[in-house]
Amino acid sequence: MSKMENVSGSFRDPNGFLFTRGKTLYRQVNKAYQKHYKLLMTSGLYSRLVDDGLLVKHEETSQSPLNQTLAYKVIKPETIGFISYPYEWCFSQYKDAALCTLSIMKHALEFNMVLKDASAYNIQFLNGMPLLIDTLSFEKYQEGYPWVAYRQFCQHFLAPLALMANTDIRMSQLMRVYIDGVPLDLASSLLPAKTKFNLGLQAHIHLHASAQKRYAGKDIKKVVQQRKVSRMAFSGLVNSLESTVKSLDWKPEGTEWAEYYSGTNYTDTAFESKKTLLEDLISIAKPKSIWDLGANTGIFSRVATSQGITTISFDVDPAAVEINYLESKKAKEKHILPLLLDLTNPSPAIGWANEERLSFKQRAPTNLTMALALIHHMAISNNVPLPSLAEFFSRLSRYLIIEFVPKEDSQVQRLLVSREDIFPNYHQEGFEDAFKAYYRVIKALPIPETKRRLYLMERH
Repeated sequence: MSKMENVSGSFRDPNGFLFTRGKTLYRQVNKAYQKHYKLLMTSGLYSRLVDDGLLVKHEETSQSPLNQTLAYKVIKPETIGFISYPYEWCFSQYKDAALCTLSIMKHALEFNMVLKDASAYNIQFLNGMPLLIDTLSFEKYQEGYPWVAYRQFCQHFLAPLALMANTDIRMSQLMRVYIDGVPLDLASSLLPAKTKFNLGLQAHIHLHASAQKRYAGKDIKKVVQQRKVSRMAFSGLVNSLESTVKSLDWKPEGTEWAEYYSGTNYTDTAFESKKTLLEDLISIAKPKSIWDLGANTGIFSRVATSQGITTISFDVDPAAVEINYLESKKAKEKHILPLLLDLTNPSPAIGWANEERLSFKQRAPTNLTMALALIHHMAISNNVPLPSLAEFFSRLSRYLIIEFVPKEDSQVQRLLVSREDIFPNYHQEGFEDAFKAYYRVIKALPIPETKRRLYLMERH
């Protein structure tokens, strides 16, 4: 019999939790959540949200629960291929995730329910669109009570978005430090003074932060009882948050990487030849999923997705990822997920016991990794030895498609202009020697009109 295990990131909610049996994911619904689950399923809210692509669908099963004493039901949710985290999203992904949460909240109110959780970690991207994956986030609406998840929404969504739009796009990385959301007093202090003239940000961040400080240590239940919130005021709060989120904007400007292809040394022939060669190598490996590392705006990721292969398109530059996501959204692409990733400092395991949110490597393996026009940046710009790169890639997938860019290439020469060449082993033979310890080469192809080579390798 397959072993059943609790999912490490699913332990905070007393109403239920995720667990696995073999490779199948289940969610136990506890008796404590019974009345809310029944209302969700019988009111029509579940059907509405699933039909609108806002909530992950599930089926009820006869699977035995992990904790029989607490259990009411066991459900099997639709599988999300890759779990991403807020600090890996570009600005527009983050904004769409926030608006998705508020849209769900507005639907819930129509059915006399509310979201009791507004965690950004409860939103994932499936077929290119954000949706809620926590079926147990709903509870019955109680007249007069405020939105219990208001502060969480502001800390998980509004504060990061406001900081990204008004202070620095890299402020999303604060979510790696503050797993329960960016503290509002910190957000208020980091935002420029002009944001106090934005009515939404003034109310939901600046004044909200002041109120938190004022009521610190007080009995919040008494405060709530004294200040009844009408249904109209409740809806008004949600609408105000929605308007504030919609007002936030960030435009990807011309960074080095967002405009990389316009300044590359590829001729048109070389560029198109690279696409053709890549398509052939992918067809040999026949992967079901691909991680494209250093994907830039996703041009070569789309060589894979055009074959219907699910591709996670990673890049370090927020502008490049933003452009990639907006293109995928405009074209309604279902097989590509652009994400932000610094390979020299990839997403770590964080949260309780360093197990609540998985590291980048813990979310491997995929079937095939692509590293195109990347290795020279890692080896020369960041001083990562070739054997270390080979070992790292070997942990991610069975197959690897990698582009070797020699020192003679103008892009490498540009990297060496401002530094001493301390890389005696950075040449084709040194590259092949480093990687043969972990891989066998299936095919090595020169890219026409360049000195570059594409390799398809299979892990030993």
